[in-house]
Amino acid sequence: MTDNPIKTRREGAILEVTLDRPKANAIDLKTSRQMGEVFAAFRDDPDLRVAIITGGGNKFFCPGWDLKAASDGDAVDGDYGIGGFGGLQELRDLNKPVIAAVNGIACGGGLELALSADMIIAADHATFALPEIRSGTVADAASVKLPKRIPYHIAMELLLTGRWFDAQEGKGWGLINEILPADQLMDRAWELARLLASGPPLVYAAIKEIVRDAEDSKFQDAMNRITKRQLSSVDILYSSEDQLEGARAFTEKRDPVWKGK
Repeated sequence: MTDNPIKTRREGAILEVTLDRPKANAIDLKTSRQMGEVFAAFRDDPDLRVAIITGGGNKFFCPGWDLKAASDGDAVDGDYGIGGFGGLQELRDLNKPVIAAVNGIACGGGLELALSADMIIAADHATFALPEIRSGTVADAASVKLPKRIPYHIAMELLLTGRWFDAQEGKGWGLINEILPADQLMDRAWELARLLASGPPLVYAAIKEIVRDAEDSKFQDAMNRITKRQLSSVDILYSSEDQLEGARAFTEKRDPVWKGK
């Protein structure tokens, strides 16, 4: 077992985070806390704009909770760290895009980790499940997130039966954005990340905050908060140099230069 299960690669405004914890990339409390520190640092670094989360090897993205660690004393309700399980599920104010590149099995908490990303791309051999029901426990984060990503009746079937499904089925329900041959997965993840990194970071922040704020709101209430600039990221955007730069670039028929301020 490696003592450094989180590998990072930084290129310009992009951070790649690889969960590399043989044999299966399972997450224990220590690893979860480390992941939270990595993603909190990503959130707080003004020079980083996009993150990619993937797994080491080509068999497992992540199977979720480390049952061996649990049998050795890790408490299921222990301290997962600043971002909750896997560092992403409960990380507050993460207003930057995250891409999950699922390179293999993603089940239980591993699927919940992928659901914490904004976009999911998958290798063609990737498989998914929420098997918690079979051990008499609840996939809590998936119970919240999955019905918001795919049709309710399909989400409930997957939660209530724990059955496995492949990447093609996941794409059919809108869970997965793209399916790639395994040897092309990371190239595509970086291509998408570079595209997003070239875009307006303040607009991304506004989009993500608006989506979060509107989850439990009536349409007009959410729109009122936007138009009254009651959301901090919207207020920052409308007062920014980037807002003016976008308009100037459009009228001058050139590509904008986004500064994130």
